[in-house]
Amino acid sequence: MPYGDVSSTNDVAGAWRNIPGTALGLIWEDNVSAVPKTHPQEYRPQGISPEEWEVRCDLAAAYRLCALYGWTDLNNTHISARVPGTEDTFLLNPFGLFFDEITASSLIKVDRDGNVLSETGYGMNLAGFVIHSAIHMSDPELHYVMHTHSRYGVAVSMQADGLLPVSQKALTVMGWVGYHDYEGTATDLDERPRIVRDLAEKRLLILRNHGLLSVGKTMGEAFVWIYRLETACRHQIDAMAGGAKLQSLSKETQEKTLRTGLRMYGPGGFIEVGREWPALLRQLERAGGDDYRC
Repeated sequence: MPYGDVSSTNDVAGAWRNIPGTALGLIWEDNVSAVPKTHPQEYRPQGISPEEWEVRCDLAAAYRLCALYGWTDLNNTHISARVPGTEDTFLLNPFGLFFDEITASSLIKVDRDGNVLSETGYGMNLAGFVIHSAIHMSDPELHYVMHTHSRYGVAVSMQADGLLPVSQKALTVMGWVGYHDYEGTATDLDERPRIVRDLAEKRLLILRNHGLLSVGKTMGEAFVWIYRLETACRHQIDAMAGGAKLQSLSKETQEKTLRTGLRMYGPGGFIEVGREWPALLRQLERAGGDDYRC
């Protein structure tokens, strides 16, 4: 790589599991959520449990936030969630609705084989099922999977060297990032084991020549992971577009910053990923997207 090489990225990829939760100075309170469990416009259909409804609301909000942040590709990417209390039933966007149209009740339910289990006038994106179900079924704690074809994420996925270790944003997230080679449109079930292998214990994948993917125990985790990686990709593309030589960083600085990212974004870290979710929901509501809970 022309701008340096974080040679021990693989060595520290799973290290966040063993790093003490005490972090670097800022303490988050546990009661940060200011979003009520019920909402003035909320309507929960019969037959949907309160637990499933909350998951549906979070998932619908994530679709709306993707539209707000400009990460959409018409209706051609996907965010999925596991239905609470199940191992192999998932919620996806109906193929035919744009992200800013999606509500909690419009999400479709599918099983591990791709069969649609809910009544809907729309179809399902098979590629969304292939990629997402592979990850959901590989780990019972990965309840949310998010995949984007965002402008800067796709641009970096097309570059041979991938994400470069030349910015703070990139280095703090690089220990969480894996890579998956492009195998064509993701409709082949045989690709599932390789997706799972390449994700391993990471929380992000750069799908080469394709886009970005994140996973999380919560919707907030998956969404904020994509935000952090997309931002790093944007910084890289903008800097390269400037035409000037990029400033390299020493191997020691790269290693130090990478380990800091593992510590501060991981469980107990001072900016643990996902803690921003209540604020993101408030941002969505201020932007006028508060009908997602319908």
